[in-house]
Amino acid sequence: MRRVSDAQVRKLMEEVSKSGRIGLAAMKADMDRTTARKYVKAAKLPSEMTTERSWRTRPDAFAEVWSEVEALLKAEDGLDAKTVFEVLQANHPGSFVDGQLRTLQRQVRRFRAAHGGERNVVLAQRHRPGEAMQTDFTSTADLGVTIRGEELAQKQLCNSTLPFSNWRWATVCSSESMPALRQGVQRALFQLGRVPEWHQTDNSTAATHKLSRASPTTTTMGRTFNDDYLAIMKHFGMKPRTTEVGAKEQNGDVEASNGALKRALEQALLVRGSRDFASIEDWQSFVDDVNRKGNKAKSARVAEDLAAMRELNAAKLPEFVELQAVVSSWSTVQVKHGMYSVPSRLIGETVRVRLFEARIELWFAGEKQLDCERLRGRHPRRIDYRHVIWSLMKKPGGFRNYVFRDEMFPTTTFRRAYDAIHTPEHRGVKGDLEYLRILHTAATTMEVEVEAALSLMLDEGQAITADAIKALVDGRRQPKTPTMVRPEVDLKPYDALLGVSA
Repeated sequence: MRRVSDAQVRKLMEEVSKSGRIGLAAMKADMDRTTARKYVKAAKLPSEMTTERSWRTRPDAFAEVWSEVEALLKAEDGLDAKTVFEVLQANHPGSFVDGQLRTLQRQVRRFRAAHGGERNVVLAQRHRPGEAMQTDFTSTADLGVTIRGEELAQKQLCNSTLPFSNWRWATVCSSESMPALRQGVQRALFQLGRVPEWHQTDNSTAATHKLSRASPTTTTMGRTFNDDYLAIMKHFGMKPRTTEVGAKEQNGDVEASNGALKRALEQALLVRGSRDFASIEDWQSFVDDVNRKGNKAKSARVAEDLAAMRELNAAKLPEFVELQAVVSSWSTVQVKHGMYSVPSRLIGETVRVRLFEARIELWFAGEKQLDCERLRGRHPRRIDYRHVIWSLMKKPGGFRNYVFRDEMFPTTTFRRAYDAIHTPEHRGVKGDLEYLRILHTAATTMEVEVEAALSLMLDEGQAITADAIKALVDGRRQPKTPTMVRPEVDLKPYDALLGVSA
């Protein structure tokens, strides 16, 4: 039976006052005549006529053991209803089934509301213009954004918000790291052109970590700020502060901003009609455009925020951390938890590594030697065959048990070719050398061309040799001069046009 709403009764009363006919008024209010007569007689809205039910639709399964439940709840205020339920099942075997847990949870919640202890109250804060900026990280994995058809690697946004006006600015990043925090805060400040008094984060590892309370940089919340984070705050002239551990609601404005930002991005993506972007830069530009549009609607309060801040007069910080590393005899360097191969001529040298949020650069003698994506995860490695192929060519016998042997197959096609080369006539070192010569060709020409040649020979079932692959690649690379046929010109149509007889 459909319940009558307050809006329907208001419509009923309005129509009755116009015509005085309950039947006509009931029809216009979309309700039964008898129901309409009841509300006209009572002269009350449905919400005013509801009464709390005092009876139960089924027996209380926990009535006999409720004194036991109360004793448990009074003894330990933090006890979870599920834990109480498990205790009851253990003390009274066969009396309670799992489906009754929700009933107990509701009864425990009502008991604690009526008889429980004091609970923490979220204290609503009055924000002053220009007082603080809050920064937090949020994931965009649910948005389904891709880059040239590939899954987006940078699935985080570093979101900075002004609590008074709810102005926001977000930076695309890969993780909740210090480089990401530096980049996000810096982009937000330079977008504003002004600097607030405070900068607030939660207790993330990017900004804080556990130290003793005796530390001179310990926060009021019992944690301490990282030196790198303190350096950022000092550079821009902001005072750092954090929320209490586990108290995310103290960062409530930026938490709410995270949700609003992702909803705005979702709507903008729906209007765009595609979630695929040509590059990370294009995706960042899209995020910036959405934020500009949102901030424009808050211009009046943003102006109050800006008026209360001081002017930004600090230079931009470099968006990387510079480290030093020694190139090992394996022609690799260890950066954080990742291993990267480098040109073998640098073995034994100390190089400078610039660690960006999403990539790394390796410098030696003032020249960039490597620029690649930053590795993530536990002990990842990036070994480029071009860095070691020369040594492998000299010592093909070491290929069989080479630590980085799997990285010497850049694609599945190369792996298939390696297996095809190892015929009974080319087993062991002889077959390895033949494959290494092919890999050498890929290093000195174009990998995609060598792969195309390998695919062709595999498909045609031909015997794969380094010489045959080199010949195919060289043949593809040599430009072909087109053969031009000299056209024959027939002048008769022109003579006919001029009226001249042949």
